[in-house]
Amino acid sequence: MGGVVKHQSPRGSQQTGGAKPESGRSSSRNRRRRKNAKAGQQLPAGAPGQAQPKANQRGPAQVRGGAKAGGHRKAGAPAAAANSKGNGRPARLETEPRSQAGVPRRHDPRKPSEKPRHLHPAEQQPRKPTVPGGGSEASSKLRQDILKLLAERPLDKVEISEALNLEPSLRTKLLGLLRDMELAGDVARIRKDRFIIPEAADLLTGNIQFHASGTAHVLSEKPGEPDLFISAENSFTAMHGDRVVARVSVDGPKGRRPGAAAVHEGRVIRILNRANETIVGTLQKSKNFFYLVADDPRFVHNLYLQAPVPPLSASIGDKVVAHLDSWPSRHVNPEGHIIEVLGPVGKPGVDMLSIIRKHQLPTDFPPAVLQEAGRVLPEVDPHEAARREDLRGKFIFTIDPDDAKDFDDAIDVERTAAGWKLGIHIADVSHYVRPKTTLDREAYARGNSVYLADRVIPMLPEALSNGICSLKPGVERLAFSVFAEVNKAGKIHSVRFAKSVIKSAARLTYKQAFEILKQPAGGDALAERVHVAWELASLLRKKRFAAGSLDLDFPEIKVWLDDKGTPIRLERVENDISHQLIEEMMLLANELVGRELKVRNQPALYRIHEKPDAEKLLEFREFAAGQGVRAGDLTQRPELQKLLSGLRGQPHESAVKIALLKSLKRARYSPDPIGHYGLAKPDYTHFTSPIRRYSDLVVHRGLERMLGLTKSGPDSTALATAADHISTTERTASDAERESVRLKKLEYFQLQVAKRTGQSFKATILDVKNYGMFVELPEFLLSGLVHVSSLDGDFYVLDPARGRLVGRKSKKVYQVGATVEVIVARVDMFKQQVDFKIV
Repeated sequence: MGGVVKHQSPRGSQQTGGAKPESGRSSSRNRRRRKNAKAGQQLPAGAPGQAQPKANQRGPAQVRGGAKAGGHRKAGAPAAAANSKGNGRPARLETEPRSQAGVPRRHDPRKPSEKPRHLHPAEQQPRKPTVPGGGSEASSKLRQDILKLLAERPLDKVEISEALNLEPSLRTKLLGLLRDMELAGDVARIRKDRFIIPEAADLLTGNIQFHASGTAHVLSEKPGEPDLFISAENSFTAMHGDRVVARVSVDGPKGRRPGAAAVHEGRVIRILNRANETIVGTLQKSKNFFYLVADDPRFVHNLYLQAPVPPLSASIGDKVVAHLDSWPSRHVNPEGHIIEVLGPVGKPGVDMLSIIRKHQLPTDFPPAVLQEAGRVLPEVDPHEAARREDLRGKFIFTIDPDDAKDFDDAIDVERTAAGWKLGIHIADVSHYVRPKTTLDREAYARGNSVYLADRVIPMLPEALSNGICSLKPGVERLAFSVFAEVNKAGKIHSVRFAKSVIKSAARLTYKQAFEILKQPAGGDALAERVHVAWELASLLRKKRFAAGSLDLDFPEIKVWLDDKGTPIRLERVENDISHQLIEEMMLLANELVGRELKVRNQPALYRIHEKPDAEKLLEFREFAAGQGVRAGDLTQRPELQKLLSGLRGQPHESAVKIALLKSLKRARYSPDPIGHYGLAKPDYTHFTSPIRRYSDLVVHRGLERMLGLTKSGPDSTALATAADHISTTERTASDAERESVRLKKLEYFQLQVAKRTGQSFKATILDVKNYGMFVELPEFLLSGLVHVSSLDGDFYVLDPARGRLVGRKSKKVYQVGATVEVIVARVDMFKQQVDFKIV
């Protein structure tokens, strides 16, 4: 069912923060986090703790748990032309926020016991910003008529209805359609409930992302347009993730240096939709009232609370979940009430439960979902196996993390006279999870599995994720296979796809595969197959980087926990050749599938990564120069590769790579195959992890339709909604995963301080300030501050030109890039900061 393919291919992992290119393996990063415990297992809760007030002096400790660096998108292109009274546009039509403005319109608050439910595309009218059309053909035509009408002048609902001479049946749908168009950013509502084309009044609709500094960006949803910078004082009462309307302004911030580029800046004027009306934090009390200090540093206000009443009795210092009731103005504190008490700070399990509530992650599956999953047979149906390509005699094996339970990919590679024959076999989840079923709706709502430090929150129930769908060794399993013939130059000679039945011959961990690869080729059949697979993978990897792929891999830290969830060991995990072997195979499968879907015009979802903005790369270039890294024109891919190559082994490698990630755009899902910048691939999708990603399940269904195995594939009218939704759930999962690892790393060092072990660590000086120096422990990817007051025996003076602190008497020098021995002096779990002291 395949055709001749002229290029090689990819496979993907989740991506966060700026824009780390796909690491290749759908789970190369996340799979190393999976727990031996059953999916979704929760830990008990335990002992009280005391919260401390928020501090404004220093942000959270820079703790990295893996290859994905967080990163908020900054302002990009020059601001639009100023809007004056003489330009033919209304000067101030929309409702501007004032100090005592009314409460923004929003949905009714949910009851505490209710959980937000994401409807499957088949169940809802499109309400996301990227949805084209928006429903039936009649609705689509009405939408176009409204846009043409509003292009002439602002009108309210009645005026629109009269101007279009709408029939009574359409009049009843008009208000809902206008609401959809407002959420999508097609129109904007101004004073007297009139609607207008946003560009006519310099308005922009989008989701807002806040930073710890209090500033924010409204993310652009139009290709080529920069994000809109929002200063803290211009954010109205918006919170992170809200859908807002902002007025674009050309007035840059005061104090901008002469000659600096104009900033695309604006101010929020309306909240269209709250992303989250609950806030997780620590309960505190002043003399007269209770208040909540939010866990999220991006929420800088204290939330005033009603006094706790039974049955929700809470004590000072408890972690609680509160509902936001009223916030009329940024100049007054928001008010709310407690809806759930999680437990005392420091009690085992409370930290992870706080993260789950903060990110609104699901915990248990609904009974109907579990019942449907329970009806799936635990063994392969012989009749179904007989209809498929039989690969049970093939030597197929898996390579996964030590503690993995859900194996969603397997490979077999054979050497031929012309090169290699490759088989990549992916769990056939689409056979068991049918469209529009209860299982499918729940999987769509979750979007993906979440791998926290102490538990897995799976996309599918355990009977599927760890059972019949998992490609365990020695048992029959249904698979969706990609077959490719590759010549000795690494060129794809042929490719085809087929439903299959397999029986994995062996299950290797990454460590076991690495030990095999360190030994000479030969030995038993398994070792021989692993070496042959690496021959092909290493060639594919070499060709990928020669084609312009960016090397943005980071090591990661795995946190090992005891039965109570207490961190007992930190392990640095490198992206060694065992990981790279699987990574390249999965990248190849993803590319081959993506290319075939595009060529055949089969509606599906693609993993896209857009080109970065030139101005952001220029900002990054200035930052790199400040770190002593010289760079050419970074809009040219070879220059970017050259910079990354020169960073290897340097003390500032991590800091510069993270800054680059923040300068790149975030990879996301889209129904449009526009390619992947980081991988330098024109065709790319996610196919290789349907157990843990809904996007892959959609792609499987599209490939089934393309091969004629089913009469219907993904609904093209709902793909934009699905892409937007699962891109959001992926970002949410990534944020929660990184936060969970960060907290456990800090807890580990807090325990070291409590035990007074006095253990010293090697640290690299990253930066120097007049108040001290920031250092990083490379072994643990943890950074913190050595305060100047802890440097005994001398008075140290900052030499900013040379990046060093110099002792006045001793002339002792602490230079950026130097290695020092440190001990942990203090860990502040509330501020998520760690301080070190020079030994």
